[in-house]
Amino acid sequence: MSSPPVSSSAVAYEAWTSLAVPDWLNKGDNAWQMVSATLVGIQSMPGLVILYGSIVKKKWAVNSAFMALYAFAAVVICWVTWAYKMSFGEKLLPFWGKAGPALGQRFLIKQAALPATPHHFSNGALETAEIEPFYPMATMVWFQCVFAAIALVILAGSVLARMNFKAWMMFVPLWLTFSYTIGAFSLWGGGFLFHWGVMDYSGGYVIHLSSGIAGFTAAYWVGPRSKRDRERFPPNNVLLMLAGAGLLWLGWAGFNGGDPYAANTDSSMAVLNTNICAATSLLVWTWLDVIFFKKPSVIGAVQGMITGLVCITPGAGLVQGWAAIVMGVVSGSVPWYSMMVLGKKLKIFQMVDDTLAVFHTHAVAGLLGGILTGLFAEPRLSTLFLPVTNSKGGVYGGPGGIQILKQIVGALFIIGWNLVATSIICVFINFIVPLRMTEEELLIGDDAVHGEEAYALSGDGDNLSLYKDDTTHHVTVSSGATQVV
Repeated sequence: MSSPPVSSSAVAYEAWTSLAVPDWLNKGDNAWQMVSATLVGIQSMPGLVILYGSIVKKKWAVNSAFMALYAFAAVVICWVTWAYKMSFGEKLLPFWGKAGPALGQRFLIKQAALPATPHHFSNGALETAEIEPFYPMATMVWFQCVFAAIALVILAGSVLARMNFKAWMMFVPLWLTFSYTIGAFSLWGGGFLFHWGVMDYSGGYVIHLSSGIAGFTAAYWVGPRSKRDRERFPPNNVLLMLAGAGLLWLGWAGFNGGDPYAANTDSSMAVLNTNICAATSLLVWTWLDVIFFKKPSVIGAVQGMITGLVCITPGAGLVQGWAAIVMGVVSGSVPWYSMMVLGKKLKIFQMVDDTLAVFHTHAVAGLLGGILTGLFAEPRLSTLFLPVTNSKGGVYGGPGGIQILKQIVGALFIIGWNLVATSIICVFINFIVPLRMTEEELLIGDDAVHGEEAYALSGDGDNLSLYKDDTTHHVTVSSGATQVV
């Protein structure tokens, strides 16, 4: 009797079908991780590029979109040249990894591993092994790169419409090197907060709290927009803003779903919780707008969507679905109050011009998410992901109460480091180039800064303002190298 034919599907999952398929490679995990990385990349570019270019006043559309685009490109080069290993490489300090390039094929095609992540009990026995996903290091490097990039893009939202572009070109690599890598290694790469058991599933602290605090700090040092822009700053294209917001929301499936480093049950839980919390937060924010201002605001709905996505991020794969709803209610109401009430009453929010309210949507929401994760983290889900195996939220009793304290301490470290590091970076840059645009550039906008404008509204390349108070109401012709068509 002849032997049955070998199934083609079985062969497809075998190792060594080619030299590019080693025995440790899981094709499903690798595919999902690369898709997740692409989804996160799309959140920045074109997602936030479109959102920023649309939500600002017409005369700042090009500058705002370009700040996001430039940050994305600059981070990619800095990341593979030195910053990846500072975030996920071998330990240099309890909060920092050793710098080095991630460019050679010998490093990039071997199995991914985070060398500082093995976690031990107090007696020295191994509690959790080194993180070694079943795909190549190249996948890990790119996945973490797009996270670093979006942190800078989010931060840019605080300083739109007045930061000198040359200063921004310097700020991006400096903040990535001396701020982002600190938080990433401390919480994810095997630093002291990672081993202490602070929970940050996918970047509530590493990305959102840090970029919100750093953005607010940078906004202080750069100074406010022009008086006219602060008084009237209408979005130039609300529908295009919604397109960018949609890319941001759906891209969050990769943002939170990719952080188990595998296509597994925890990944599925994270994606579902992400959408539950975002939807709840959007609805709550809209209801509050209707109740107190009598009108539903689509810009408000986008803010609520963002705060929900941010709030669930530190606990996406650690909490149950009902907790995601609770977190959505909190993220749709507390940042709403901080923005719409405290933002108009407290002097500090009047003094510091945070253009897109990144402090409220990312710092406040990220802090809330971190603390609520410490409250709601479910024990079994925590075991699936965290190095400290007995971790659980406060509502589950036992050692869960200490988890809230850990979350607060972790947040304070991120806040304090970003306040100091961002201030030093801004002061240093200001010695070399001005942080702020000239008064003429502030008056004119894109055409003065880039020689380009977003919309040609009359004639072939002629630009015409739609707003009576827009200082670019005169008819001009784009003078940039690339003509606006």
